[in-house]
Amino acid sequence: MDVLPKIQALRDELNQHNYNYYVLDNPTISDYEFDTKLKELQDLEAKHPEFFDENSPTQRVGGAITKTFETVQHEYRMYSLDNSYSKEDLLDWEKRAQKILGDVPLEYICELKYDGASISISYENGKLKRAVTRGDGFQGDDVTNNIKTIKAVPIKLKGDFPQKFDIRGEIILPFAGFEKMNQELIEIGETPYANPRNTASGSLKLQDSAEVAKRPLDCLLYSLIGNNLPITTHFEGLEKARQWGFKVPTQSHLAKNMNEVFDFINYWDKHRHEMPYETDGVVVKINNIHQQDELGYTAKSPRWAIAYKFKAEQVSTKLNSISYQVGRTGAITPVANLEPVQLAGTVVKRASLHNADQIEKLDIRIGDTVFVEKGGEIIPKIIDVDLTKRPANSEPTKYITHCPECQTELERKEGEANHYCPNFYGCPPQIIGRIQHFITRKAMDIEGLGGETVALLFNNGLVTNYADLYELKKEQIIPLERMAEKSADNMIKGIAKSKEIPFERVLYALGIRYVGETVAKKLAKHYKSIDAIASASLTDLILVDEIGEKIAQSVIEFFDNQENRLIIERLKQYGIQLEAIASADTTVSDVLSGKTFVVSGVFEKFSRDDLKKAIEDNGGKVGSSISAKTHFVVAGDNMGPAKLEKANQLNIPIITEDDFIAMIHG
Repeated sequence: MDVLPKIQALRDELNQHNYNYYVLDNPTISDYEFDTKLKELQDLEAKHPEFFDENSPTQRVGGAITKTFETVQHEYRMYSLDNSYSKEDLLDWEKRAQKILGDVPLEYICELKYDGASISISYENGKLKRAVTRGDGFQGDDVTNNIKTIKAVPIKLKGDFPQKFDIRGEIILPFAGFEKMNQELIEIGETPYANPRNTASGSLKLQDSAEVAKRPLDCLLYSLIGNNLPITTHFEGLEKARQWGFKVPTQSHLAKNMNEVFDFINYWDKHRHEMPYETDGVVVKINNIHQQDELGYTAKSPRWAIAYKFKAEQVSTKLNSISYQVGRTGAITPVANLEPVQLAGTVVKRASLHNADQIEKLDIRIGDTVFVEKGGEIIPKIIDVDLTKRPANSEPTKYITHCPECQTELERKEGEANHYCPNFYGCPPQIIGRIQHFITRKAMDIEGLGGETVALLFNNGLVTNYADLYELKKEQIIPLERMAEKSADNMIKGIAKSKEIPFERVLYALGIRYVGETVAKKLAKHYKSIDAIASASLTDLILVDEIGEKIAQSVIEFFDNQENRLIIERLKQYGIQLEAIASADTTVSDVLSGKTFVVSGVFEKFSRDDLKKAIEDNGGKVGSSISAKTHFVVAGDNMGPAKLEKANQLNIPIITEDDFIAMIHG
């Protein structure tokens, strides 16, 4: 018998058994029979290496070692969801959608919100090509080898799948598997894991995929992404994904109206603890794909989806003391030190008190019995005080007046919730915090240098700002505590490599107040260099897309400071990228300069994303909604009636995609 057909038959059979067991939860053979067949396939593949296939079921046991996880750009950005905590929030969301779409009937998909690690998996020609973590939404880590070990993730699809698409989902760790892992750790005297979510997320970054294969991870998939997919509704997409071999949760429900959405929420708020894994809410999505396209996105979230968060668990415990932390911007954060208490799967010892107003509002005092919950099931916070248990000798809390680190008198600007230490260049936690922010992965990504090492360098007088990092010498580092020649070499190499980091991330790394990743990208794209930003006026900055007065004022104050200017001059001398690289500019022409376009409908010659890119590449701007500032609406089939009416009211020209093509080609 020819060996290749035998190998292929075993692969197909084992793939089907994996699907039956891990997706359908309906095994048709015993574990022993499965292992026997897997061993037979392993032996055949070992004898015939010429028939190696990276998608064989034998490769799911792992073994590939990944020293560093490659950062990969998402072809389709991974957005986060807006959260809601009441049914009124959901009704407001529905009204906002109706305002854009017009008076059209809406259907909703209700899905349980799983508490795990988000993943985007790419398939080409029915085979798993790549799996990437969410990261910052624009780019994430390539964890393909580790994802392949999860049996619920199909390596090879079946049925009428598209040639190319992405599917999004959540990597989760069921309670039973989590408890078993912890029991094994306890038995050998090791510290158990804190919670299933963090353990699932951490598993994806293990270097040895064989270790990942030992963990009982699962993958629940909930969204197809791609161009020209064979679906018209989200629900249809879920059904298609199931047919192709994906594990799609059966709890997903099609709701005809908001009352049915509320019924789904009410049911699962009571029954969520019956699920075998963590759920912290319900995701509600508009079902119609065309309506999703019409609604589009804000800077962070889709307008067609929202997360309803279940009320957080609460416990009571004693407030032992209040300490005050100083952040890198000088903001003071009061922290409650609590009698340790179990909450939502973790032991809580500390909780944020936010600011002086919150302490005064709740009249929180040391010795009080307080109610604690996890805000969004993540960050513990005090929500109330049990006044019936307050000690008789209790005294009101007096908020500190001076910095706990440098003793400088605190300031509180009008309209600000926080107190600040104004000793920007002399307060140790602020200095250390700014350098720690500078080296982070989303900023300069300096390998071989962590937060504790930054504090060590500062405390030994080797750095007082982030420019000092580029003057460090190996012989200065080796004598430090826990340092050796290899550690020093790695740090020096990591610092040198950071000179390749692109301008937009350098701008974020500088730590300008209110300038996060998104704002840094906007400023870098608009101004192209640090000098242009430094010389921009307040009015100029405010005119940049999505830059408000508060951000603009902060940028002005940063560059008005002489010490900041000196540090930037030093960074230039060290070769840091303080200008945008010209080759990264995809501009084709400026024929659409000064014109704002709104895209609506379905197109034949462009995908919506390609059409928007063509507008920007030719100097135009893409607007999310029609206003008096809109110059043209590019309309395809099924243009939203509300947009059509608005365009007509404002006398805005409506053009076809052929008109647009003629416009850019002159």
